[in-house]
Amino acid sequence: MSTDDNTIDAPTQPVKPKIGSYHRHLLVCTGPRCSEDGSSQALFDSLNDKFKASGLNAGPLRVKRSRVSCFAACKGGPIVCVQPDGTWYYNVTPQNMDRIIDQHLCHGKAVDDLVFHQAGEAADGDNA
Repeated sequence: MSTDDNTIDAPTQPVKPKIGSYHRHLLVCTGPRCSEDGSSQALFDSLNDKFKASGLNAGPLRVKRSRVSCFAACKGGPIVCVQPDGTWYYNVTPQNMDRIIDQHLCHGKAVDDLVFHQAGEAADGDNA
């Protein structure tokens, strides 16, 4: 109700969010079990400068980055996932992140030795 007892306020409509266009979305697990030494958060914090240096902060190859609290894949971290490609990387050290940026995010080729899962492909041990 409003302050005037004779009228009722209309419900507030939620504001539709807006996100700038991007080519890929990099999800970084920063959960405490992914890397207990804080290296996942440090990796995430380094991405702004790395993306600027590689031209991934704007333009047609722009990459959006987001923190994720847990992927439930708590071994071999830091772990990142590149979407919409569905490519999951483990052991993403700063040096390995540079390889992922150059090969995958800039040139579209997965860094195969760091991939532990690829969406749409049967995982090791699956009977698919």
